[in-house]
Amino acid sequence: MVVFFVILLIFHPLQWIGLNVFGGKGHQTVVNYLNWFLVKSLLVLGVRVKVTNTHKLPENTTLLFVSNHQSMFDIPPIIWSFRKYWPKFVSKKELGKGIPSVSYNLRHGGAALIDRKDGKQALTELAKFAKRIKENTWSAVIFPEGTRSRTGKPKTFAPNGLKMLVKYNPEAYIVPLSINNSWKVFKYGKFPLGIGSPITITTHEPVKVDSLPFDELLQKIETTVKSGIQ
Repeated sequence: MVVFFVILLIFHPLQWIGLNVFGGKGHQTVVNYLNWFLVKSLLVLGVRVKVTNTHKLPENTTLLFVSNHQSMFDIPPIIWSFRKYWPKFVSKKELGKGIPSVSYNLRHGGAALIDRKDGKQALTELAKFAKRIKENTWSAVIFPEGTRSRTGKPKTFAPNGLKMLVKYNPEAYIVPLSINNSWKVFKYGKFPLGIGSPITITTHEPVKVDSLPFDELLQKIETTVKSGIQ
């Protein structure tokens, strides 16, 4: 945890420089390397991260990465491994303040900050986010379970977030991701941290958004993601 927070503190002013001196591209470059260091920080616990992708992902279009959610350590490997697609996250608004580097990136990097207790605000923010990723040809990352699984067992996917992204990005592709073992870092609570369990992220075949009616699309994506969870 000391290594983790030292990295966040070092990269916080670097993000400010990246954004205010070099613009959005400079900021994103700093964020990418921040997440590379966060991935490597797990080696202190003997935890290696492996991202497997055997599929050619479409380019010059919006990608919607849809994944199960097990811990905060799901996020750095996704940002680093798919950095060429400028991944932006749907996050709860509480993370938008108080955390060095993380909060700054969420506020200034194009993420959606939603209030899970205010459905109207959440839908409005998701609509703005969906339009933003389309305009910039970014990718979006969403965890439809809503909250992370503390045991690794996947939860039922909620439709509203993905439905909003699909509505404003009918030309997009959904890229299902299956994450394993990141929950084990916090399997005892906050401390002690779990050691030695490799985190794996498996990329599945992209699915064109308009290839199926939404209900069938959601079911297919959920089934695909869960098929890769051990």
